[in-house]
Amino acid sequence: MSGRQTFLKRFADQLAAFQAGTNAFTVFTQVAAASAPAGPPSTRPGTLVVLDSSFNPPTRAHLRMATSAIRSAAQARDHAPADVRLLLLLAVNNADKAPKPAAFHLRMEMMRLFALDLLNHPVGEDEAEAKAAPTLGEAGLAVDLGLTTLPYFHDKSRAIAESGVYEEECKQVVLAGYDTLIRIFNPKYYGEGGLRAALDPLFARARLRITMRTGDGWGGRQEQVEYLQSLRTGRLAEAGGRVEWCDRVDLVEGGPKVVSSTKVREAAKQADAGTLDALVSSRVGSFVLEEKLYRGS
Repeated sequence: MSGRQTFLKRFADQLAAFQAGTNAFTVFTQVAAASAPAGPPSTRPGTLVVLDSSFNPPTRAHLRMATSAIRSAAQARDHAPADVRLLLLLAVNNADKAPKPAAFHLRMEMMRLFALDLLNHPVGEDEAEAKAAPTLGEAGLAVDLGLTTLPYFHDKSRAIAESGVYEEECKQVVLAGYDTLIRIFNPKYYGEGGLRAALDPLFARARLRITMRTGDGWGGRQEQVEYLQSLRTGRLAEAGGRVEWCDRVDLVEGGPKVVSSTKVREAAKQADAGTLDALVSSRVGSFVLEEKLYRGS
C-alpha cells in the first residue's frame, strides 16, 4: 500500500470511529516539520488559531488567512510561532448523507497536505526578510487537524475549549470571511437565550479575525467597514447583542484576487494545472490532479 493510500485508509477509519462515537470534537492528527525543534510540540499553546472550513478543497486564500493570523498572533502576544497552534477544523455533521463533491476522508488528506505546504512558508512576511528567515515549520509551529459534528461557531469554540486538548487559558483566534460575520450576528441562528447566551462565552475566550471579502455580492471594503461600525452604533444592541463584542472583532484585508473553492473545482474539472497552481498550494494541487477530484462535479 502506498504512503498516500495508507493515510487515506487511516483517515477513513478515524472518520468512521469519530462519527460512531459521542464526542463533538477530536484532533485526528498533528502535522509538524521534520526540521522543527527537538521534542514533541507543546500541548499548551498560548494562542490557538482556528481555521474552520469545508476544505473542499483548501485554497491559497485559506493559506493567506492562516499565515497572516499566525504571524499576527505571535507578534501580539510576543510569542514564537512554536507558542501558537493552528487548528484546521472540518465539520462532518452530515454523516447520513454522502458529502459532495469530495468525500470527507479525501478532504482530511488535503488538510494534511495543506498543513505541510503552510509549514514551508517563512516566518517573516516581508519579501527581503523572508529569504533569510526560517519557515514556520522550522520555527516550531505545529498544525492540529480536527473534526467536529457541530454546525455553529460558538458551539465549536466551546467544544474545543472543553475537550481537554488545550489549556483552559488558551486564547482562541477564530478565522472567518465577511459573509460568516453576517451570519454570526444574525439572531435567527440562535434559540432560547438569543445572542447573549450563545456569544457571551465565545467572546470571553475568542477573538474573530474576519477577512474582508469584496465582490460576490458583499460590497466593497468601505461597506464592510461601515457594517461593523453600524453594529457598534446600535444595530447589534437592537438584535439583542452587546456592543463590546465589536472590540473582539478584527477586520483584515483579503488578497488581491478572490479565490473560491468553486473556482478551484472548475479548474480541476478541466484538469487545468496552470490555473490550479495559482489557486491552491502545490501538494494540494498535485493531489487534486492525481486523484482526479471534482472531474464529475
